[in-house]
Amino acid sequence: MALPLLQYKPTTQNHRVSSFGVADQNEDTPYIYRVEDVSSYTDIQSIIWAGYRQIFSEHEILKFNRQKTLESQLKNGSLSVRDFIRGLAKSEAFYRLVVSVNNNYRLVDITLKRLLGRSAYNKAEEIAWSIVIGTKGFSGFVDALLDSEEYTNSFGDNTIPYQRKRGEGRPYNLVTPRYGEDFQETAGTVTTDWRFTLEKYYTRKAKEKRLAEGDPGKYADMAASLSNKGNYAQKLSAFDIDYLNAVPYRGRR
Repeated sequence: MALPLLQYKPTTQNHRVSSFGVADQNEDTPYIYRVEDVSSYTDIQSIIWAGYRQIFSEHEILKFNRQKTLESQLKNGSLSVRDFIRGLAKSEAFYRLVVSVNNNYRLVDITLKRLLGRSAYNKAEEIAWSIVIGTKGFSGFVDALLDSEEYTNSFGDNTIPYQRKRGEGRPYNLVTPRYGEDFQETAGTVTTDWRFTLEKYYTRKAKEKRLAEGDPGKYADMAASLSNKGNYAQKLSAFDIDYLNAVPYRGRR
């Protein structure tokens, strides 16, 4: 039996607001993509790409990450926007790119940003939802968010999720990297950072790796680690020898 969701409380009102206001009212208001506003093929394509940008955080989605079946169902009206978002979040591509490279706590935060448009309130909420992931799996976690009252009241069935907060700043998908700290050194483009370049080419260890086999420079550290103290004979004085006990006696038992 699945565990019930733990109770948690918001710590600040800046995490969530009821609405950003009228779309395009000013440059700080995000454009809201709704099915009700669709009047042409271009409009439905815009909704599809907005969904990819929000869920995958990709501003130019790669062809092999596209979910063409979901796109087709959304175009012919057999799939709601909510279920289109559900399909993207449960896709193999999303699991490979996001779920498999994050621990549960960070996965909660990043998924809340992409599905509900806000950050986790606090550590208590991260713990509560991570228990849901542990008991229901990531698929159950996605269903719990998309079927929640918060999602229904904020986006309903026909609106692409968008960032909702009072504080200023760039959208979450521009400032939240896909990989967590646990994976940054082994995955993603972070290895192109200048620090890795310095370590790879200019450190002493890197230079020694590039030396040819048999080069004395490869054994400099080993030679330096050897003790420079000679193995000399012990200094022993004749006065330190107990001759009486050292000489064997025939009658001694």
